[in-house]
Amino acid sequence: MSKDYLKIIQQSQVPSHVAIIMDGNGRWAKKHGKDRIEGHKAGVESVRNAVKASIECGVKYLTLYAFSTENWNRPKEEVDALMELLVFAIETEVSELNKNNIKLTTIGDIKQLPEKCYQSLINSIELLKNNTQLTLILALNYSSKWEITHACKLIAQKVKDGFLEPENITPQIIEQHLNTANIPDPELIIRTSGEYRISNFLLWQAAYTEFYFTPIYWPEFTKEEFYKAIMDFQKRERRFGKTSEQIQSEHK
Repeated sequence: MSKDYLKIIQQSQVPSHVAIIMDGNGRWAKKHGKDRIEGHKAGVESVRNAVKASIECGVKYLTLYAFSTENWNRPKEEVDALMELLVFAIETEVSELNKNNIKLTTIGDIKQLPEKCYQSLINSIELLKNNTQLTLILALNYSSKWEITHACKLIAQKVKDGFLEPENITPQIIEQHLNTANIPDPELIIRTSGEYRISNFLLWQAAYTEFYFTPIYWPEFTKEEFYKAIMDFQKRERRFGKTSEQIQSEHK
């Protein structure tokens, strides 16, 4: 079935950067009579599916919204279990990521993560830093409002120190101070579980991003579902403020 979908996908129109809001682990667990953490564990397999599908399609950047700044408000037992699962998943998957030439990086305030989690991340990032097939970006302790606020503080400090004049602040200057400074904006954002909101995720970067919403809970997200999102993306006309006629003329 996967190969059938791959035959339909137009390789020349595959988005270079796909981001995913991985939602529905808790509801999947409830649906199956399990604890919420079991839903998060089941979601690890869906991460593998998304990574494999990205490589097969030719996606170069895959961002996964793994833990938001707001997630600290969840019950302590769930947060603790999530952090333990994160460490376990990283240490378990790092050799497979390396074998598949996958680079790992993060966005978000990862220094606020538990020490064991932080060190595991840093070690894995260092090990995988020279890989080139796919860049896997984990959004951890991330929120877009935090990121933009952080960028404003960095820019304000440069103005205060005399390195930058206020009138020279441009969108490009702001982008250079975001966590995603060296990463292209996502062309496609996928959200699972049937919710229709962006949840404080890549607000600046998503200015011209296409969105794909699916009712499927994250633990049920297969490679085939990833391919469906890519195929739906390829039906869209991306105009970036221009008219359809202008876009068609440019592609002649």
